[in-house]
Amino acid sequence: MERTKRNRQRAWRALVVAVAGSLVGCDPAVAADAAPIAAFGHLPSLEDVAISPDGTKLAFVNTSGEKRKLVVIPLGKTESIGAVLIGSTKLRDVAWVDDDNILATVSSTSPPPFGFIGATREWYQLVNFNISKLRLYPLTFKVDRVDTFNVVTGGWTMRTVSGHPTVYTQGYCVREGTVPCLFSVAYPERYVRLVDEAKELDTDWLMDESGNIAAQSTYHDDKKLWEIKIRKDRHWTVVASGTAAIDTPDLVGFNADSSGIIVRFVVNGDPQWRPLNLSDNTWGPALASGASFSRTIEDRQTGRIIGGIRDIDSSEYIFFDNELQAHWNAVLRTFPNERVELESHSDDFSRLILKIFGPKDGYVYALYDWYRHHATILGRVYDEVTAPAEMKAISYPAADGLTIPAFLTLPAASGKDLPLIVLPHGGPASADTLDFDWWSQALAAQGYAVLQPNFRGSTLDSKFMQAGFGEWGRKMQSDLSDGVRYLTRQGVIDPKRVCIVGASYGGYAALAGVTIESGVYRCAVSVAGLSDLRRFRKWTIANQMGSAQRYWDRFMGTADQNDPALLAISPIEHVAAVTVPVLLIHGRDDTVVPFEQSEVMRSALQRAGKSVTLVTMKHEDHWLSRSETRLQMLQATVDFLKANNPPN
Repeated sequence: MERTKRNRQRAWRALVVAVAGSLVGCDPAVAADAAPIAAFGHLPSLEDVAISPDGTKLAFVNTSGEKRKLVVIPLGKTESIGAVLIGSTKLRDVAWVDDDNILATVSSTSPPPFGFIGATREWYQLVNFNISKLRLYPLTFKVDRVDTFNVVTGGWTMRTVSGHPTVYTQGYCVREGTVPCLFSVAYPERYVRLVDEAKELDTDWLMDESGNIAAQSTYHDDKKLWEIKIRKDRHWTVVASGTAAIDTPDLVGFNADSSGIIVRFVVNGDPQWRPLNLSDNTWGPALASGASFSRTIEDRQTGRIIGGIRDIDSSEYIFFDNELQAHWNAVLRTFPNERVELESHSDDFSRLILKIFGPKDGYVYALYDWYRHHATILGRVYDEVTAPAEMKAISYPAADGLTIPAFLTLPAASGKDLPLIVLPHGGPASADTLDFDWWSQALAAQGYAVLQPNFRGSTLDSKFMQAGFGEWGRKMQSDLSDGVRYLTRQGVIDPKRVCIVGASYGGYAALAGVTIESGVYRCAVSVAGLSDLRRFRKWTIANQMGSAQRYWDRFMGTADQNDPALLAISPIEHVAAVTVPVLLIHGRDDTVVPFEQSEVMRSALQRAGKSVTLVTMKHEDHWLSRSETRLQMLQATVDFLKANNPPN
């Protein structure tokens, strides 16, 4: 199918609206010089593109500096229906409720509301944009005779009840203490109702397609006890229970005909999906397929699971319906040798919004029309990034023989003996993929090769993740330097020109790389990294649920606050081994890894007479959510790398 430059520019001009600013047509296939740091440091120019359920309208977010506007346009036309400035809060997600309403999830970092016990954290709220009235309404959970907070604790689902779209979401009620509650918001009046409340903070609900509660999962942290309950005729029945320190069951969704629910268990460390028949509360045998999905695809109005995604080193989408699979296969034929992600779709799947990353199209949004078998490029995600650097999957052996998958991003002037940046991901129970990564792309644009290893402990599968238990600062760390040695043997990089950069757990790995494993790297950049594990463990116990600390202990291989193993793998205990410059960067509003972790590391390095700098990002959280401070981080990192590991 031909996708001409004229089609691309026409579609992009369709996104032009006066309130959103002037947007320029693009041809992603045209090569360009390396983009400047600001091109990657600022938030995406175009994001959260979503198509309405009937497939006639597009919503998208246009960002300029810290100003983010939600814009709605009719498909195929140049005029906008309307737009609204989101404001200073952080935008997390945009999705359609029906053809006249959009819900945006926003968040802010602040102390807890009055009556809520806990530390400063990220608080999430839902904001409704009504298109016909061009009004922005915060969703408020006001219920008669019940004190509530106007915050949500997770996502939301939509069901059609008595012909009206109804949103279900979880928030908080105030009783003797703070308890999770399930609220419904019925459209078009946005009438709020308290559907249910729980006693345990770790509670989830699953709604059937009629808007009734089908199941509830609860975790009693003090007893390490989980329960799954089914609700029928206003009575609860416990259908499964057990004990688990961390790996509790998840309510995945409904089966093809909604006669049962699918629950994900962890059995001997492996995921197992089992169906529960709702008519007689009996469990069926474990499903042969599905357990390897990293994400599921659901019908938004019924909660039925219609497919799944495997997205580490490929973007493989599996649809259970043959016609939907045919739709997707046609999409893949349109974008050969590129990574394709499904971002949004009309309810009938006739029109799809895609995110494309590859050598031909760059990093763009696209619209695919199934009836016309036609794709149109809508615009670049980062306006100035016209030709992203090449990114490819590789693998190498660790010292003990375990195969470590990784991704290598190469600069435009690639060759041999390149300067290298090792960029380990956070988590550590996470994984890098072949998705566009603004950080690695920014470093490659400066002339560096970038290695992103999925070290043991990464969530490739249960066995690989379990290989990381107890290996924090040990084999999880040497997996990174084994990648350096592999690329050296291949002649790709110069081993004398290697630095390590990372955030969160990756920030810890950067510090461990120049303390616990000194001699591999010539400099280190730690963004929001852990440095003092005993101090961090104490903070976690005081500010988070016990399961969070058990999560850390599982990887660290520790059992209590005085475990000497914590000292062995804490960078702050090994500052004497540092022989290279260290850059620390941390956000003041970080609620995941406290700012003091960088403060105490700086003090320890200074007392030891080491070269260290701390860059403080004001009003920034753990996820680098603001343009100004994200650019501040990136610019400080690049300046530091150029001074201590010049790319030329």
